Amino acid sequence: MTDDRFIPYTPPRRSIDEMLERARSFYEELDARRSVRAFADAPIPREAIELAIRTASTAPSGAHRQPWRFVAISDPSLKRRIRQGAEAEEYESYEGGRMPAAWRDAIRPMGTTWQKPFLETAPWLVVMFAISHGIAPDGSRIKNYYVQESCGIAAGMFITALHHMGLCTLTHTPSPMRFLGEILGRPANERPFMLFPVGYAADDCRVPHLVRKPLEEVAVFHEAPPPTPDPEP
Repeated sequence: MTDDRFIPYTPPRRSIDEMLERARSFYEELDARRSVRAFADAPIPREAIELAIRTASTAPSGAHRQPWRFVAISDPSLKRRIRQGAEAEEYESYEGGRMPAAWRDAIRPMGTTWQKPFLETAPWLVVMFAISHGIAPDGSRIKNYYVQESCGIAAGMFITALHHMGLCTLTHTPSPMRFLGEILGRPANERPFMLFPVGYAADDCRVPHLVRKPLEEVAVFHEAPPPTPDPEP
């Protein structure tokens, strides 16, 4: 008897040489990615945003609940309200004593301030919401599983999709972010997870000169021992 819940899955099994070449090429492409705070105001087609969201939504999620909602904004009036809300929170963090001294010291090399003009300059803002639970037709709650982990994976795939298209973004998390749900009219079971400005980098864009940790600092390998050679006859 066929179980219709499952379908055949036969991804291509590539040669070792092709596998490694694709891996090196993809690594080099992603290693060139940087977070951007200086955007050009050049328009970006809606389809590009749609495809990035579609790509992000291929991410694995707990029980396949897909507990995320992407809200994309190009309306200038909404972008202005979001900037005003973000800057109000960021001002309290930077100037009002909300941000601990250690955190301020850690981000000082980035040169960031409470001012966020990129939230209006970037042609698109995409707010990712984490859906804490679903709502059944009778109004009861439907539990979602591993919401934070699932959204984190999807956010990473969204960033990767944008970079692959030649677009730039920034993972912006003004805290607290409740104002985003209020401005965008989202229900109580959707909580802001990440705010992404999206667009081309400005012609005069500059980014911090960062050096990523080498492989030996981010990875540990426990490899199988080499096979024992057959004894000589």
